[in-house]
Amino acid sequence: MRIVLGISGASGAIYGLRLLERLRSLQSVEIHLILSRAGEKTLFLETGKTAAEVRKMSDHWYPWEDIGCRLASGSYPTDAMVIAPCSIHTMSAIAQGISSNLMVRAADVALKEKRKLILLVRESPFHLGHLKNMTALAEMGAIIAPPIPGFYHNPQTVMDLVDHSLDRVLDLIGLPDQSIRRWEGAAS
Repeated sequence: MRIVLGISGASGAIYGLRLLERLRSLQSVEIHLILSRAGEKTLFLETGKTAAEVRKMSDHWYPWEDIGCRLASGSYPTDAMVIAPCSIHTMSAIAQGISSNLMVRAADVALKEKRKLILLVRESPFHLGHLKNMTALAEMGAIIAPPIPGFYHNPQTVMDLVDHSLDRVLDLIGLPDQSIRRWEGAAS
């Protein structure tokens, strides 16, 4: 599977980093990374990881400005794109079709080619403009998946909460983790 992973500048860089780690552990996945300039800064501030370290974890990485690369064309087949975290700026640009950088252009390609596009939108609270952009994206076929923690799996660490959201993302892109705890209903 070819997965495009975008990491924007929203807080929550751990979601992109952890998803990259989990995808890296799967032998059947080829990872194409797009890291925004703001994403680089946030990643370092929140995780201590440099852009160079994170790029080494991918199979291919692309400069933010490279709107002429293969990911900018629908003729290059990919299976899914995930933006984790997805800033409101990036989400809004995708919703309005403003392809001013590679991350937005690759997302636009995913939508026009009817490929999975999953956005881990990181903002709270949402105002009406945010919600209208999310509605427009959902109508275009995107999956809006804010990383909202669940608690039925009895998380013990922050990473348990992060992984819970990413378990759902892996399910959505067709790479379910067989080792995760699934809801089986309340015990009687």
